Amino acid sequence: MIGVTFFIVAIVVVAIWLIIEMKRLKHKVFAILLIGLILFTYISFTVSLKGKDIDFKSVSGVIEAGKLYFSWLGGVFGNLKSLTAYAFKQDWKDYDDSVVNKTPDPDSVWSKLK
Repeated sequence: MIGVTFFIVAIVVVAIWLIIEMKRLKHKVFAILLIGLILFTYISFTVSLKGKDIDFKSVSGVIEAGKLYFSWLGGVFGNLKSLTAYAFKQDWKDYDDSVVNKTPDPDSVWSKLK
């Protein structure tokens, strides 16, 4: 009787522990995604404005930087769209049609069974 009770309590403890860990995992995943988004924004902003003489101390300079960044970002997404469409249109067979024998074998196993 003590063994069954201990087993049930152990299952409840493990279930509670798993629920708490799942909540922590969701928070960790969110934190990692947020850090990744911040790093992506910083690096892409730096790359897109490299070599441009922009004054960040004025409102017009910040607006110009924003326009340049979002224009660059739109170009990146346009290029990714084109790349994805090109890759999707490719022939991704695992064999070469010129090598595969297209003539059926007249003495196949199925014709012998008839």
